[in-house]
Amino acid sequence: MNGLPADQMTHHESEDGFTPFEAVLRFEHTRPPISLNDRLHHMVKAKKTAAMRLEAAEAAHRIPELGRCEVTLTWFVTTKARRDDENPVPSLKAWCDGLVDAGVVEDDTSQFMVKNMPRIVWIDKKTDVAHMELRIEKIR
Repeated sequence: MNGLPADQMTHHESEDGFTPFEAVLRFEHTRPPISLNDRLHHMVKAKKTAAMRLEAAEAAHRIPELGRCEVTLTWFVTTKARRDDENPVPSLKAWCDGLVDAGVVEDDTSQFMVKNMPRIVWIDKKTDVAHMELRIEKIR
């Protein structure tokens, strides 16, 4: 299942009234659904983008409205083949749009959302499978 169960989401109010919040949405994609290297017909890309927005919105349905957030996409891979860090950016954008659709933030502009450059992390295939995770953290 995509998304972090509510009991694994973290939030505790600090002394100044700010309540930190963090959640991780896990997507079972072994590679970015949309990549900068793709040469897709615009209608095919639009269909994939719409599906990814819905995927993120459904996974984020229990995340409260955060005001501002920082997002980091991590692509966990099981082979050490060379990959460009920026290739997953179109997937990051589609999933961030899904967070807006879910009401997590008002918009995905820098006023409401800080998007970090995607990361690629090697994991041992004996312990997990290739997948992607979107970490969402509330920020001031």
